[in-house]
Amino acid sequence: MTADQRRIRVGIDTGGTFTDVVAVDEVSGEVVTTKTPSTPANPADGFIAGIEKILGLMGADGTDLTAVSHGTTVATNKLLEGKVERLGFVTTEGYEFMLEIARQAVPDGYGNSYFWVKPPRIVPADAVRTVRGRLDVSGEEVRPFSEEDAVAAARFFRERRITTIGVCFLHSYANDEHELAMREVLRREHPEAVVSISSEVLREYREYERAMTTLVDAAVKPNVSRYVTNIHERLDGFTGGRPVPFYVMKSNGGVLSADEVVHQPITTVLSGPAAGALGAALIAERAGFPRVLTCDGGGTSTDVSVVLDGEPTLTTEGSVGAYPSKIPMIDVVTVGAGGGSIAWVSPEGTLKVGPHSAGADPGPLCYGRRGTEPTITDAHLVLGRIPPHLLGGEIPLDAEAARAGVAALAERLGLDLERCAAGILEISAWNQANALRQVSVKRGLDVRDFMLTTFGGSGSLLACRLVDVLDLAGAVVPQNPGNLSAFGLLTVDVRNDYVQTHVARHEGLDLEAVAGVVDALTARGAAALTAEGFGADEHQFVRTADLRYFGQAYEVRVPAGVGVIDDAWADAVVTRFHDEHRGLYGYDFRDDPSQQVEWVNLRVTGVGPITRPELQPLAARVDADGPEPSDRPPQGHPGQRSTRPVCFDPDDGYVETPIHWRPDLRAGDTFTGPAVVEEFGSTVPVHPGFAVRVDIWGNLVITKEGTR
Repeated sequence: MTADQRRIRVGIDTGGTFTDVVAVDEVSGEVVTTKTPSTPANPADGFIAGIEKILGLMGADGTDLTAVSHGTTVATNKLLEGKVERLGFVTTEGYEFMLEIARQAVPDGYGNSYFWVKPPRIVPADAVRTVRGRLDVSGEEVRPFSEEDAVAAARFFRERRITTIGVCFLHSYANDEHELAMREVLRREHPEAVVSISSEVLREYREYERAMTTLVDAAVKPNVSRYVTNIHERLDGFTGGRPVPFYVMKSNGGVLSADEVVHQPITTVLSGPAAGALGAALIAERAGFPRVLTCDGGGTSTDVSVVLDGEPTLTTEGSVGAYPSKIPMIDVVTVGAGGGSIAWVSPEGTLKVGPHSAGADPGPLCYGRRGTEPTITDAHLVLGRIPPHLLGGEIPLDAEAARAGVAALAERLGLDLERCAAGILEISAWNQANALRQVSVKRGLDVRDFMLTTFGGSGSLLACRLVDVLDLAGAVVPQNPGNLSAFGLLTVDVRNDYVQTHVARHEGLDLEAVAGVVDALTARGAAALTAEGFGADEHQFVRTADLRYFGQAYEVRVPAGVGVIDDAWADAVVTRFHDEHRGLYGYDFRDDPSQQVEWVNLRVTGVGPITRPELQPLAARVDADGPEPSDRPPQGHPGQRSTRPVCFDPDDGYVETPIHWRPDLRAGDTFTGPAVVEEFGSTVPVHPGFAVRVDIWGNLVITKEGTR
């Protein structure tokens, strides 16, 4: 780049309805945000339109770009909506019903198996093939790999035109020779097939979880690969052929170059939600709230997570929709409750909301794009809780179409218009509340100690109701909440996770073998960071280990320091395990010599740090440009521009409600509900009985009156 060119880094998050864009000038620190409609038919169109729009607002062009970080819901929405094409599965002889048996557990809430109907498996039994050959737990070959079976399996899939295949052989985490041989046979016999093998996706034991994770990787690989490759090519064309570093958000809270992510598509299954959780964590920490629940509401889904001491919690027991994925990911629960979620009547005559979504095209009825069914957005519009337009007037909304759609639904249910619309929103609120309970109450956390951070285009519309339902301490709505996920993309480092199962009891732990595994994982991390352009002096490595008491079925992950791997190092890890076990379950066995500690997995995360944008404080009203302090509006109506009738409770009907324009608010402003706060990318209805305070960072801090 020449000396007179600017240095602009862009974060762009593609959701089901809108594409959110944030750009930061690395020299001046200027931060600019915008939105543009998503283009489901070809998401790359919305991506490039967002880049063009943000650069236009900054008076820049493609030559000024220094890096682009991207969060995508391509994989998330594919799994959430259950739109998985026909898959094939190859496994060890005798294990063909692994997916059918799963974990032999009935999901919570069904009581017993008489009330539970087993859902369709990701691969039907008739699309599973087995191959002779067997490895033992240490990776030693017990029976040789049968190329004859492998060829038969490959031809079986080719003849049935099954072109997406997952391979998971027993104990391949310890030795990948048989899986590599199977892949070579598939390449030769069925060259059109897209193949994922478990030893590359998840080198960890437990064959069912490893198989499911591999199959999810295979399921999303064609879509993610096409999407990322298309965007990468168009981005290079947009910058005149000059290659610009292009990163894609991963589920673990880091980013990875687009060239690498096409080989690891499963790492993007919570791409957008992870970016939002990280952005919310940074905002909440600066605002002084160490314990936060996050609620990211978009057009198709709502994603919730937990932040403790400024860090989102991580898990390897996550899932998206019905599909478990045992990769390291920010602990996000996703539900089909976004602004475009469709309200419908079940065969039993009850009102349902979601998980099916109208998305961006055709979208809600009020979009006027051939939508045929009422959505959550339509219900908000009918009740006056959102304005008759989106994006500051760029997208006008058809209120009459929304009213007609909700009225037709109300007639089928025997309800009046307002009660039907309020019922749609109440069901949506409880769907979101149940998701929040999954990441908090079910993990032993007292939600009364937590603030709720809401963001996304629709995330703040039900903030007050969620505070009521869950009895939370309050809610925090950051500035530009509709773009927080895109902002989060500018705050994350490059992160790559590596794992190797190494089962051994602590008393007989072979420290030399442990050091060998850790060194090998670290070397893989260093090679990846070097390939990403980080110098050796920039490399950072985080070690963790999964431990358990001998006889337990599941492990607890604890930090494992970066020092020399010796007896003191191992004992320190075990001490952390005892502490963490007591914190999670209320007891430990550190003083019981009959209870042995078992090491299960060793993990290394390679981190390439980036420079984060600085948050800018909001000026207080007395320091703001404009009217003198004596002339400013009364404290009860700061930033008010108009009023309109809004229905918060069908029993009370429509109430003439102040409408506040958020860019006019200043630090220290306060007001009470009923009120509506509007800005370019989102709206915050403040219900009666709630108070709002604007903090130094421009956040809206919402609490029940009398608890401020």
